[in-house]
Amino acid sequence: MNHSKQRRQVDFQIIARWVDEGDRVLDLGCGRGVLLEYLKRNKSVYGVGVDISFERILSCVKRGVPAYHGDVQTLLATFGDKAFDRVIFSRSVELLDDPDAILAEGLRVGKRVTVGFVNHGFWLNRLNFLLKGQRTVNEVYPRQWYETLRSNPFSVSEFDAFCTARAINIENRVYLGGDWSDECKFLPNLFAGYAIYDLSI
Repeated sequence: MNHSKQRRQVDFQIIARWVDEGDRVLDLGCGRGVLLEYLKRNKSVYGVGVDISFERILSCVKRGVPAYHGDVQTLLATFGDKAFDRVIFSRSVELLDDPDAILAEGLRVGKRVTVGFVNHGFWLNRLNFLLKGQRTVNEVYPRQWYETLRSNPFSVSEFDAFCTARAINIENRVYLGGDWSDECKFLPNLFAGYAIYDLSI
């Protein structure tokens, strides 16, 4: 198993801790459906994905993962209150056009919401901007800025402040170090490479 897949396995294992057997799960920005496939196999969830990429939706179908093709905000509006036990945003929040409104909708539609994101306050990102004036290019972000989708990067402390401002309850959170394999327990805004939050209202 390559390093990238190993890191995703850690991410999946943490999310799976917070998912109960047989939960109804909505994965927003589901990509190729790998996380939902993992949760179906390990927690017997009823999972549905949403993604803007038709190619990725086809990959979901090949995996046997039901998925909708379309805009996250539009599709969320079609679901009733607490229609799902859990709504997941795994590395997708920073790509949203209106993350504030969409997270609010996710908290309406799901009893709990899981958010996983790259911490842009990580020390290496700061160092690269300080010394080179450039963002980090690595396994997480292997392409140059002009080859990537629009994004709104944020840090652990910024997300904490957002939750406080919106009166969102943080039920659980796990910070992973720069290798995304070991938990970071000290100064996460500086030393965590990735963060996963379990939220409710």
